[in-house]
Amino acid sequence: MSWPAFDAEHLMVTSSQIMGLEHELFESGLPVASLMEKVGLGMASWFLEKPDLLSNGVLVLVGPGHNGGDGLVVARELHLAGYQVQLWCPFPIKKDLTASHLSNLHWLGVEQIQVTPKAQENCLWIEALFGVGQSRPLPELISSLFAARNSYQLGKMVSLDVPAGISSDTGNKLGTNVAKAYTTLTVGLIKQGLVQDQALPYVGHLVRIDVGLKQNFLQKKLTKETPKLLSSFDLDKVLLPSPPVNASKYKRGRSLVIAGSDQYPGAALIALKGALASGVGSLKAILPKQITKQIWSTIPEVVFLDPIPKIKDDGVSLQGLVENQNLDRFDGLLLGPGLRVEEKSWIYLKEIFEAFQGLLVLDADALNAIAFCPEGSKLFRHRNGPIWITPHLAEFQRLFPEIPLFNPVEAALKAADLLQGTVLLKGANSIVADSSDGVWQLLDTAPWTARAGLGDLLAGYAVGIGSIGVAARGFAKAQDLAMCALIHSQAARQSCDGGAASSICRSLEEFTLGIQSGKCSQDHKDLYLFSSAKG
Repeated sequence: MSWPAFDAEHLMVTSSQIMGLEHELFESGLPVASLMEKVGLGMASWFLEKPDLLSNGVLVLVGPGHNGGDGLVVARELHLAGYQVQLWCPFPIKKDLTASHLSNLHWLGVEQIQVTPKAQENCLWIEALFGVGQSRPLPELISSLFAARNSYQLGKMVSLDVPAGISSDTGNKLGTNVAKAYTTLTVGLIKQGLVQDQALPYVGHLVRIDVGLKQNFLQKKLTKETPKLLSSFDLDKVLLPSPPVNASKYKRGRSLVIAGSDQYPGAALIALKGALASGVGSLKAILPKQITKQIWSTIPEVVFLDPIPKIKDDGVSLQGLVENQNLDRFDGLLLGPGLRVEEKSWIYLKEIFEAFQGLLVLDADALNAIAFCPEGSKLFRHRNGPIWITPHLAEFQRLFPEIPLFNPVEAALKAADLLQGTVLLKGANSIVADSSDGVWQLLDTAPWTARAGLGDLLAGYAVGIGSIGVAARGFAKAQDLAMCALIHSQAARQSCDGGAASSICRSLEEFTLGIQSGKCSQDHKDLYLFSSAKG
């Protein structure tokens, strides 16, 4: 079964892709006017369900193209419903259909103001200036107006399709000042740029206006590698790897965690708790001796192997420790949380880890150390087994200095190709990318949980779930890492014990047990920040 479904609720597209889909619809005989009417009515319906938003009247900022036409359909419907509506057209209208709608509104008696509106006005602004495919900074008049509006009436603007001044592909600002929307009503499919971290402060609450793009049409016109969005709704369909019912603990995944240092003793403990929350059958650890002494009674389920010797100024040498282990006894190995590894160790570790056929998960300090090796990100690209890495933005830039982060989705995909593995680029809306299996991006995450230890928890959880996958089916899927990221995110959202990593760990374990036992009955919909409106 495909997860998530290949449908309008989950697909994330570029401006060229959405324009290509629209062109196909028009070629099929659908009139442009019909699509504009459908879009405008869907948007108007959303507004009419929120009378408080409209109580002080509405000013529609009308652009020169079809985005302006959508705004005019909305303006017509709100006017006919009895709300006070004004129009402002700062540019000459270029599209005949938009001009026709403007003429109709004049006939209906809707006022078109001729002077630049005052930023202090208390009415709602509906911004319909440019929409998808913007590539140039806003004109100075509009830029200055938005800067003032954002200062005086923040939260009093709704953008149609894409906020003015935001790239629909990358989410980057195209100039100094852009529209800062309380809500963005986007058309048909989610545009890739709207869910990137850099766009979130300007997009606000994201609502998809459904225009009837059916699954079979999308499957014909978009490739299976089209990025997919993950939200709390998708938890009900999560299929974590499942060993046979009669499997022993050694057939339910065997993980080894190498982590910790005197400077970061808590990282090892949190990573181990994350691994235990996954339900992995057997968990062993190699930690600094002092840390082992401190935490063995806290997590008695873990078997502690020969400890890491005292760490020198330039880091610890892992050669002897790893050589003494029969890695064939493990399905997954996590290296990195809180661990300082000396640079020359990687010369020996490369050969050992290339021969290891299980899952290798690299996080935190392991990634930083590899970044300074001569081969850098290509160090383990010839491994016999899968490799997952979990960098945040700074770690990503150190490890892949040749890849700009201007477009995070493209950057993660390029990194996955260089690595020949799976990349989890952590952020507010984390991205999981694999050059063979595609891209997944999270939505409705918990921004208040961007705190120390959450990355260690995720890394431990990932190696546990990945180890179960290797034990159950002989390999770990990139999709498994996407599921880990989603479950970790939603466990953070629903944690009742607090936002610290140790508190969220309990929620993570409960979530996982519910999914694995088939008894996950949590109602996730109240947490869903992205919504869809039928048009």
